[in-house]
Amino acid sequence: MNPIILGVVPVFVLLALGWTLKMRGFLPEEGWGPVERLTYFVFYPGFLIPTMWGADFTGAAAGIAGVSAVVSVLIVGGFGLLAKPLITLNGPSYSSVFQGIIRWNGFVFIPVVRAVFGQEGLAVAAVVLGLLIPVTNVLCVVVLSRWGEGQGGGWTAIGRAFLVNPIIWSCIIGLSLNLLHVPPLEPLYATLNLIGDAALPMGLVIAGAGLSFRYAASRPVTIGLVTVVKVIVMPLLMWGMVKLLGGSHLAQGVTLCCGAAPGAAASYVMARQMGGDAPLMAGVVAFTTAGSAVMIPLLLWLFSLTT
Repeated sequence: MNPIILGVVPVFVLLALGWTLKMRGFLPEEGWGPVERLTYFVFYPGFLIPTMWGADFTGAAAGIAGVSAVVSVLIVGGFGLLAKPLITLNGPSYSSVFQGIIRWNGFVFIPVVRAVFGQEGLAVAAVVLGLLIPVTNVLCVVVLSRWGEGQGGGWTAIGRAFLVNPIIWSCIIGLSLNLLHVPPLEPLYATLNLIGDAALPMGLVIAGAGLSFRYAASRPVTIGLVTVVKVIVMPLLMWGMVKLLGGSHLAQGVTLCCGAAPGAAASYVMARQMGGDAPLMAGVVAFTTAGSAVMIPLLLWLFSLTT
């Protein structure tokens, strides 16, 4: 089966499942909050710690791909911050726009890379994943701490957010275990992986439950611009950065897929927990996923012409 279908269709199915459950009243309105907290504080750390712990940060192709991806995210994020005075959105909405342009769905990226580039590509993808996770999460925590509703907005709020944010600590713990060469400890590693397996489906179901098509339709320009940046500008920038640094054909292909991946379901959970515009964030996740379904095969076709 086509790798794009394998990667993208399940995302839409789970988003639709969450929306359907919410519309049908499967849980009472107040019941979704505890589910979000469980996903944010338990399932996502269960995914992040072993991902960082087991990542292989060696290898020229992997190194160039990872550095190019990080530099591209920093460039787009930097322009996003510089454009803040020109963006006529309130703080929470701006924070969701910022998350939308730099965060990406590794759960779409990884299966596409595995299907297109095989095990060798997957090894490169793991390094890209390991480097981008802490960078994007740190940037988003800073922006949400500054402009999220009820976050205070000052450096004290940012520092407090870092101290209590489970995503940041998960990255720190996993990276520390990796750099200290601590071997994966069974059954701890297996237990974390088992917990982490719930992160993708739960994150997408929660994002689907937060979808507001009427709200998304009321913000077509905002969501449209975020989608263009995420699935067109970002992949072309990552691809160009790898070529500039002399990266291999494999490194170019992996980073191209990375850049074109849709917005992360985790963005919605973080927006809910840290005062972002959650309905806007859910719309961005849905529309960037639709955009990636078109752009990933198109960009891979263009990439194949360069071989």
